[in-house]
Amino acid sequence: MEVKLSQIQPYLLSALRIALGLVILSFGIGKIFHFHPGPFSPPPGSLDWIAGVIELTAGGLFLVGLLTRISAFLLSGQMAFAYLLVHLPVSFYPTENDGYAAAVFSFVFLYFVAAGPGPLSIDKLTRPALRKSM
Repeated sequence: MEVKLSQIQPYLLSALRIALGLVILSFGIGKIFHFHPGPFSPPPGSLDWIAGVIELTAGGLFLVGLLTRISAFLLSGQMAFAYLLVHLPVSFYPTENDGYAAAVFSFVFLYFVAAGPGPLSIDKLTRPALRKSM
């Protein structure tokens, strides 16, 4: 039995969503629950803490594939905002301003706004319209 890459593409999309969701969720867990030592413990109410709340909630939703497009849109905007606010003032070039992760995350999340969650998601299981469009 021959498997074509186009047949597993939707499942790879789900795998990418899950991996990216775990990374973003870990940032939110670190910022809100002080799970990691160091700069991952911003004071409540600060801009970094608010980013942590977004990463925790939208990242968790994105991870399980619930309201995926909405959470991806919020996370894409957050990453773009982080790049513009924190990294761009240092330098235009991501290799000089350490903003490469924020830039890449922003565009990958933006891709998920258009692509959807993939077949391994709560959205796919609970929303009949999504089942037909995937």
